Amino acid sequence: MSVKISPSVLSADYLTLGEDIKKLEAAGTDMLHLDVMDGIFVPNLSFGVPVIKSIKKHSTVPLDVHLMIDRPHRYIKEFAEVSDILGFHYEAGSDVAETLKQIRELGCKSCLTIKPKTKAEEIFEFLPLCDMVLVMSVEPGFGGQSFMESALPKLEALKAECERQGLNIDLEVDGGINAETAPLAVKAGANVLVAGSFVFCDDMENRIKELKAL
Repeated sequence: MSVKISPSVLSADYLTLGEDIKKLEAAGTDMLHLDVMDGIFVPNLSFGVPVIKSIKKHSTVPLDVHLMIDRPHRYIKEFAEVSDILGFHYEAGSDVAETLKQIRELGCKSCLTIKPKTKAEEIFEFLPLCDMVLVMSVEPGFGGQSFMESALPKLEALKAECERQGLNIDLEVDGGINAETAPLAVKAGANVLVAGSFVFCDDMENRIKELKAL
């Protein structure tokens, strides 16, 4: 699989977001990563459906929405209306299988996310219901954290299990992705890279191209 880039809007300057989205799209970004945080599941707040709806009006690439919220099944319908890929956390207190099924039934691609302390093997049974799996390489909630190499064996295990089950699933990694850590993640099996502060800078175009060249 070729490497796909999903820049994290969490690192953007929201006052110039529309302009930045156009720059990212021109540089060849594959999707936009939108972190929804509720201050309960993670110790931070971000944005919700109205902001994503506005972004969708100005974007031509798929929206990769990452729910970092408690009991996400309560809001799947609302977020599915503004998402292309909709993901939630295995640890967030929802029925995992039913929530993944609901996401697909509502016309979105489904993504299951695991935190750094969760073992890859815990979600093997759910892989047939996933279009993508997201491995967090930082503790979710804040941007700018350092990459945790413990994510690498998880990516390797998930890739091997997907091959064993005959599944063609995107493997996404989020947290601390830059020029040094991205090659490690790709080598371990990731084909979708979420990058925040590394991409949202004065040299967006070259940063995107650098990651896509991996």
